[in-house]
Amino acid sequence: MAGQSFDVIVIGAGPGGYVAAIRASQLGLKVAIVERENLGGICLNWGCIPTKAMLRSAEVFHLMHRAKEFGLGATGISYDLPAVVARSRGVAKQLSGGIGHLMKKNKVTVFMGAATIPAKGTVAVTTDKGVETLTAKSIVLATGARARELPGLEADGDLVWAYRDALVAKRMPKKLLVIGSGAIGIEFASFFNTLGADTTVVEVMDRILPVEDAEIAAFAKKSFVKQGMKILEKAAVKKLDRKPGVGVTAHIEQDGKTTTQDFDTVISAVGIVGNVENLGLEALGVKIDRTHVVTDEYCRTGVEGLYAIGDIAGAPWLAHKASHEGVMVAELIAGKHPHPIKPNSIAGCTYCQPQIASVGFTEAKAKEAGHEIKVGRFPFIGNGKAIALGEAEGMIKTIFDAKTGELLGAHMVGAEVTELIQGYVIGRTLETTEEDLMNTVFPHPTLSEMMHEAVLDAYGRALHI
Repeated sequence: MAGQSFDVIVIGAGPGGYVAAIRASQLGLKVAIVERENLGGICLNWGCIPTKAMLRSAEVFHLMHRAKEFGLGATGISYDLPAVVARSRGVAKQLSGGIGHLMKKNKVTVFMGAATIPAKGTVAVTTDKGVETLTAKSIVLATGARARELPGLEADGDLVWAYRDALVAKRMPKKLLVIGSGAIGIEFASFFNTLGADTTVVEVMDRILPVEDAEIAAFAKKSFVKQGMKILEKAAVKKLDRKPGVGVTAHIEQDGKTTTQDFDTVISAVGIVGNVENLGLEALGVKIDRTHVVTDEYCRTGVEGLYAIGDIAGAPWLAHKASHEGVMVAELIAGKHPHPIKPNSIAGCTYCQPQIASVGFTEAKAKEAGHEIKVGRFPFIGNGKAIALGEAEGMIKTIFDAKTGELLGAHMVGAEVTELIQGYVIGRTLETTEEDLMNTVFPHPTLSEMMHEAVLDAYGRALHI
């Protein structure tokens, strides 16, 4: 086929790629996007969005069981797993279709196929019609990542599930083992545990949710255990004996001892690896470190005209980081002067019950970085709205630089904290101090008032505890 030329070619149509394409088009550039599977990528089709839809079903189910507390009656409460999965898939499909509409609206040419970069400025796309050669001065790699597979613990879709299998669960696990307690592992553990699975989480690090503040992780653990989850820390699954049609015997090592336990289902959530293969990156001279493309703060790869954004460019592996990088790179290509992204000002959110959200330094990391700190805490039990909602379990923690009053970090666990965290994110972006936050009038009655109180508490001024 005759080659087509563009100003920008984006490889991968996830939240990084499709946003980069939209922004580049808004800036007057001629843009093509290549996607081998689904518009919207993993996030929209097999990650962030469908998992939130499933977790919402679990949350409603949980609330139905609490009806009596609210003066309500609900009997014969049950769930229909295929219907829960179908709703989740429907939500993903609706949004994926929306991306197709956005591409048309922004005049982005979509090529469905697998891309390689045979030479600088050239992309070969293998479609069902053959190979199409595209050229562009700028190429943006947004190929994302996939589940890491550990030898012997590989997913088989039957007894051992990766996140994709869990999202289209064919059965309800009775006894579930979740390997890994990062956001993905904990969200699935929370979902299936809420629906009644006997759930065990195994984490190799010394605590679950290892990237979160230790105090918040400990609070969450207590809550999970109260909900019936079993949590094994500093433990590793060494081997899985699979018995098709029966289940799995897991060999779990903890404190130098190995024990065996039987499960009918295992979910492996032990991290991700970047999709860097079969693109031709090595031949171009792109540096790859542990399956991730090495870039500078502007997502440049060191190969002229080639950028890498999102999961393929390394941590934090978050959709909103990818989207923001996509906008930054599009502006850079168009000759603008965007600010580089500060990873430490990107919030992380985990949608388990209770929810967890954080931004900036943990207490330990702030001390490690040499800051003298002031720490404030405020419990949900001291907040009128939380009590009215029947969600009195949780806390908000703030960390300030004792000398300058800079907000170094904020950490939350409890109902709706994923929606609250943006207040502190904006604060960090505006380089706020404790004084600005103290002088802000928070509306009453809201959960957000706790954000004010947690700041006041760092300076010994909390009003409601």
